[in-house]
Amino acid sequence: MTYLPLVLLLVLFLLNMPVAFAIAISTLSYFLFASGLPINIYIQKLVSSTHSFPLLAVPFFITAGIIMNYGGITKRLMAFADALTGHMVGGLAQVNVVLSTLMGGLSGSANADAAMQSKILVPEMIKRGYGKEFSAVITACSSIIAPIIPPGIGLILYGFLADQSVGRLFLAGIIPGVLLCTGLMFVVHMVSKSRSYRSSREHRAPLPELGRALRDALWALLIPIGIIGGIRFGIFTPTEAGAVCVLYSLIIGFFAYRELRLADLPAILLESVLSTSVIMIIICSATALGFYMAWERIPMNLTSALTNYLTDPTFLLLTVNLFLILVGMFVEGSASLILLTPLLVPIAAAAGVDLVHFGIVIVLNLTIAGVTPPLGTLMYTTCSIVDVPVHRFSRELIPFLAVLLFVLFLITYWPSVVLFLPNLIMG
Repeated sequence: MTYLPLVLLLVLFLLNMPVAFAIAISTLSYFLFASGLPINIYIQKLVSSTHSFPLLAVPFFITAGIIMNYGGITKRLMAFADALTGHMVGGLAQVNVVLSTLMGGLSGSANADAAMQSKILVPEMIKRGYGKEFSAVITACSSIIAPIIPPGIGLILYGFLADQSVGRLFLAGIIPGVLLCTGLMFVVHMVSKSRSYRSSREHRAPLPELGRALRDALWALLIPIGIIGGIRFGIFTPTEAGAVCVLYSLIIGFFAYRELRLADLPAILLESVLSTSVIMIIICSATALGFYMAWERIPMNLTSALTNYLTDPTFLLLTVNLFLILVGMFVEGSASLILLTPLLVPIAAAAGVDLVHFGIVIVLNLTIAGVTPPLGTLMYTTCSIVDVPVHRFSRELIPFLAVLLFVLFLITYWPSVVLFLPNLIMG
């Protein structure tokens, strides 16, 4: 009966039950039929995770991103991205990639970024002759950058679960985010050149126009810098950084850009609550599941069993990457992260893998899995909004997936790429 909840969890996943309910029901079965523990412990564990101070950063950063969308920041970032890359081959597709990189510091969520660009940028791409499948794929793939560029929600969750510095994780994500952006821009160039996709402007933006676009977008571009600087110099914690970001976003929206209205606040709060609640329900359910696994010593037993075979960090990381890609094809990224981090971190620590480096590998891996069939959430988000069949999306995905996996391989086996900035700035 020890493994009853895990078996039931797998069955519920296969039945396509929502992740949060699948975790909650399978854990409840343990308390009802297998443990002999009082049911109030289950309820206690569900509620206790909501009292975590570090997790307050999640709703704060989500709210800040939504405020910035309502406050006119998206179109200013788009104008800046167009001024930078609009003259390149595949101009609007290049803008798509750069915009995702810039938006990463605001939304922190791949699904939010994919949904936003699918509604705003993709229709314009299709109107200018870009293929629907190509537009959907580049939107989904470029959205992978968002959780890696600070303040990524996945990095906050991993820092909480693995007891690692969120500030170091934020810094560790910058270079991998830039590498993803560069790699995707290269593939866009090659594909666009072969298909004769035109640039969105005839000539490179003149310096005065580029300067104006930079000036308009500057308030938003300062957010990631302010967050990292504030955390590094001890001005505020990562959680307090989220609150500061909300206040900053309100000030920009009301007074700098003057596009945010008091009438927008109810819609902003509603959207924030809905976006946050999904993540928090999963966290609450996963906390109860984590108690069951700790009580039955499953992580410890798994660590003991695997450390005999996975003592080599290289082989461990390869195994973990293959496993996570497989899991991420079927289970939503945040849920996988919450479920698997407590299991994998002890194994990585026992093998001598740096846990900040390990966190970037896990988050990037699970996000990449979001664009892969059969059940990738990023794939379904973009396909449903753009109205593209999954099989056509999958064919178009191949060259972009290749470069994503290359970057994943690079940061997996070259830890200094990930750890350079954290070690340089935070020691």
